[in-house]
Amino acid sequence: MPQHDAQARLAVSTVIFALSPETDGDGVERPSLRVPLVRRLREPGLGRWALPGGWLPVHESLDAAAARTLNETTGLAPRYLEQLYTFGDPDRSPGERVVSVVYWALVHSDEVERAVSDENVRWFDEDDLPDLAFDHAAIIEYALRRLRTKLEYSGIAHALLGETFTMAELRGVHEAVLRKRLDAANFRRTMEASGTLVDTGERLAGTRHRPPALYRFDPAHSPVASPSPASAAPQHAASVTAPPAPRPGTHSKDTP
Repeated sequence: MPQHDAQARLAVSTVIFALSPETDGDGVERPSLRVPLVRRLREPGLGRWALPGGWLPVHESLDAAAARTLNETTGLAPRYLEQLYTFGDPDRSPGERVVSVVYWALVHSDEVERAVSDENVRWFDEDDLPDLAFDHAAIIEYALRRLRTKLEYSGIAHALLGETFTMAELRGVHEAVLRKRLDAANFRRTMEASGTLVDTGERLAGTRHRPPALYRFDPAHSPVASPSPASAAPQHAASVTAPPAPRPGTHSKDTP
């Protein structure tokens, strides 16, 4: 239990989502969501996987600290980085009180190819996570719920796609996030009626059949929702993160 006269420590951590292209038995691409995790090299939680993050320095803003620790641990600099929630249960960390401001980020698959990946930084499918330190599994589940909610009324899928994309690629994002198959015709009608897409007039080259149309998101009709209200947060969510890590490739030696 934390000491009652001890001071709380403030940390930031980030839940990152990216698409992993996968092909089913029929040869159809069915992407899934992946999450990068960092192996802890010190107690508490020695050897277990955790969310990337670090302590908050007194001179740095929350947003800057989230972006910096994310880049130092994974090599990623996502264009979509948003504050998710603050987790502050008194019993979140053995021996001390830790309050964590958790961010979430979405990255394109091309960015994932440039990210750090070694024995201490690894990508996992969101439905096949390892045993996580602290309550990071609950935090990831909360982030997934927020992602599924925002997917319904904003252009958040844009962050997981390129500047242009086909209707099938967009449907694949929705299927990966919602974890269910969607009727292609109904999905097309819904998206075309939403006013969030612009037909570029171009078509995808190099396909075996009739080239599909390429779309882009219309930012004027793709609002980003505000952070969720406090009532939507889990009751006993907790997070503890590592101190600031050094450059990618050397971070694992200093990560607690």
